[in-house]
Amino acid sequence: MKYKGNAEGAAAELLFSGITASVRQGERIALIGTSGQGKSTLLRVLARLDLHDGGRIALHQRSSEESDAREWRKRVCYVAQQAVMLPGSIEDNLRTASRLHGQPYDDELAGRLMGCLGLEHLDISKRAADLSGGEKQRVSLVRSMLLGSELLLLDEITASLDKNSARKVEETLDEWHQTRGTASIWVTHDLEQAQRVSDRTWFMANGTLAEDAPTDAFFEQPTTEAARSFLQLPNSTVSL
Repeated sequence: MKYKGNAEGAAAELLFSGITASVRQGERIALIGTSGQGKSTLLRVLARLDLHDGGRIALHQRSSEESDAREWRKRVCYVAQQAVMLPGSIEDNLRTASRLHGQPYDDELAGRLMGCLGLEHLDISKRAADLSGGEKQRVSLVRSMLLGSELLLLDEITASLDKNSARKVEETLDEWHQTRGTASIWVTHDLEQAQRVSDRTWFMANGTLAEDAPTDAFFEQPTTEAARSFLQLPNSTVSL
């Protein structure tokens, strides 16, 4: 896969290229690397929110080009770092998936997820626009989880949260993974978090996917100099 940036007034240059990888059902992947490598863009390309310039993306052997975009985004759901609340109440936002896809709204599940994320105190009739940034982020996550996606693309979704709220997000997603078999690709700059929430790690550097390895192996002994430099590990070890 490759993707070009769109620099106005200049020839577009490749942001990344040569990316070949697969995600197994229920697999949890941490996507890390320095800023500017295109991690968020890669997630957006996988969600069909941005167009790639070459290569093929497929889900169960069916290419993204052959799939209905709305159905694709239901099955491969992107959760942005900066949460956007739709007009109306918290409940209106939580019911979005039901309205868009004509599926029953699971009020019990929505309430349970809100409680798991520390949002049980909220009046769901409250205007979503009046929520704090951290509350919006967690409501956005619940809204996305209610889609029942096969793959969640998580773009620094705890960056605006305090440590306690971030841990609740991690624990809730871990339970979701265990009970639903949902796969995830999680962009994070928190290396300790990356180790907690993943089975595999993708490391982007030099305009490509430089390493793809089991998380324990990656953090204990990365194979590239770029990764060793990124982790600042002269002895190729890191501990929590």
